Amino acid sequence: MRKYGYIRVSDKEQNELGQIQSLKEAGVDESFILIDKQSGKDFDRPQ
Repeated sequence: MRKYGYIRVSDKEQNELGQIQSLKEAGVDESFILIDKQSGKDFDRPQ
């Protein structure tokens, strides 16, 4: 079974590395992790 992960950080000062590590430990392959780096007020996100 394939697992997907989703990470959203809302400003440039936040770091997604801890979230990536947690998802990898949960069995999510890094190639199936989607990351959004945009403000929460913007609903038009590329991922």
